[in-house]
Amino acid sequence: MNQSWVRTGIGLLAVLIGTLSVLSPAAFAQTDPASTERLNAQMQSAAATAAGRQPPAPPATPNANCTLIVPKNALSAAGLATPYQLTATDPGMGPCSESNSAQSAFVQAAIFDPATGAISIYNPLVVDKGDNPLVPPVLPTLPSGAIVAIWFGYNGSDLKLRSTPGDASLSDAKCVNGSNGNVFGQFAYCNAPAFFTAANAAVASGKLKVPAVGTASDGKPCPTVRDFFVVDQDQSDNLPTQYLVSPRGHMSQFTKKNHAAHPSSVPLGNPSDNRLTDAFIDPALGCKPWVAPDLADPGSMVAALPLNELQARFTQPAPVALVPGGDPMTLVNGNLSLTKTNLYRLGADMPTGNSYFDVDTARYCRQLLRIAPQRMLANQKALTAFATPDAGAANSLFTFLAQRFVAAYQLIDCATLVNQADPVSVTVNQAGVAVRAAVNTAALNRIVQKLEPQKSEDDFADSIDRERRSTQ
Repeated sequence: MNQSWVRTGIGLLAVLIGTLSVLSPAAFAQTDPASTERLNAQMQSAAATAAGRQPPAPPATPNANCTLIVPKNALSAAGLATPYQLTATDPGMGPCSESNSAQSAFVQAAIFDPATGAISIYNPLVVDKGDNPLVPPVLPTLPSGAIVAIWFGYNGSDLKLRSTPGDASLSDAKCVNGSNGNVFGQFAYCNAPAFFTAANAAVASGKLKVPAVGTASDGKPCPTVRDFFVVDQDQSDNLPTQYLVSPRGHMSQFTKKNHAAHPSSVPLGNPSDNRLTDAFIDPALGCKPWVAPDLADPGSMVAALPLNELQARFTQPAPVALVPGGDPMTLVNGNLSLTKTNLYRLGADMPTGNSYFDVDTARYCRQLLRIAPQRMLANQKALTAFATPDAGAANSLFTFLAQRFVAAYQLIDCATLVNQADPVSVTVNQAGVAVRAAVNTAALNRIVQKLEPQKSEDDFADSIDRERRSTQ
């Protein structure tokens, strides 16, 4: 999602409070899930406009376009333990600082053991160019023949990857930042297709067991990151990775040891579809994410983008949500690009499209309408009782999901593509925070009935068999 909570441009604001939040019971206790989430200015603006209220003026913001320098031998143990360096893409637009949560970049690696089929996770650290980490990163121990892949998330607008000077670290690690110089924005990856190919083969042979998603409190399967109840206009973006930042802006990995040694350091997070699912929607509906060992924090189990995508690939019932052509991160100068959409999909273990029909955004909008509002309504009590992911955007998980739906509906132009007005509405206060949400059930029922003749064709196009076909 780039809901980053949506993919934004200038006008991002993050709120960082000194409370600890985590994704697994093995780590620290979460006291305020909103404390590490940043304000999504673009999403709030869309929701406020839909509610008939002028959005608040955006605050002054720092340079939203930064570059991340990828270390040498990025897929090796030494490379994983070498901090990535953040710097301004255009210094004339101002500096970039990892401790500024409107500019923070995040990295997550997954390690596949071909001998056992096991997957482990390691979150490489990001520091400012020329700075040293508060605590040197842990040097992980990798299994023999390990297949390593890396994903990136970003709290700004456009993140560019760059090789270490004098080295070919990008090409060596098979990094993909976009298409022909046109970056995705808040998403990138290195060696992801090779990782997913190996993991999918291990699943097929029985060596890797993908856990069942379980049953949610509403009696339906627990949602995955490919559920139309979960996705927005730019699904499968960003990471559940967190770091620790000291009062002076120095970075360290998010581990129990580092927090104990530096209690004044606070979490810095990357709002994402993945984190939204793992840390908010799952627990609100009585579900749990798939977790794996954190090689930087012995004894801790953490959620991860590659785990979410693998589980979604093998467990998400039809219809299956896949990155559409209208995803803002896959556009090239505002135009559809099948090439860029396919490159993005390869980084998330999704089938590539053979034509624009395979990545049809209108079908994506129709499926959103059929699924998301109804499940939001059915779970309104539980979602309202659960904490908001971002107190600057909404006052509960229910209103957060509603304003996110409203924004997504606008950002991929669903009203035009399906010729139907949005049946979901939100009420925002003077600060632009969604405080109430409503679904016009009469209008929604009419829309769903009108879309019924296309349902069979849409469901077949988004079927499990099509989703599970080779991504190569």
